Amino acid sequence: MDVSSLTATQPTTNNSSTTTSPPATVNYNQFLQLLIAQMKNQDPTSPTDMSQYMSQFAQLSSVEQAVQTNAKLDTLLSSSALSQAESLIGRTAAFTSADGQSTTGKITAVRIIQGGAVATLDNGVEVQLGPGITIS
Repeated sequence: MDVSSLTATQPTTNNSSTTTSPPATVNYNQFLQLLIAQMKNQDPTSPTDMSQYMSQFAQLSSVEQAVQTNAKLDTLLSSSALSQAESLIGRTAAFTSADGQSTTGKITAVRIIQGGAVATLDNGVEVQLGPGITIS
């Protein structure tokens, strides 16, 4: 099977003694490229067993559905996070900062980041929402 059109990631080295190995998983596009390359390069005088062929198409369909489901789930989670963030605007947040200073302020804005949400208080202080913060 010729898979020369696929790009392989090579381990990279830098001046230190650490190396990075290629990922152990195959993403959706790589899976499709491998499946297509296998189909293009099969021997026409001895084609793949039909049950294996159908199994590969079932795998392809399953992977495609999983990718679509994940995309829809991401959208749903983002929408839910935005709705929750919107409900916090105008409420009062109280917390103790790392240096021991007690801070209280009205939430004027909330932005969503990868690790959760960050609230901006009316006094300009930004605080990541999580344990230790009281919202009233």
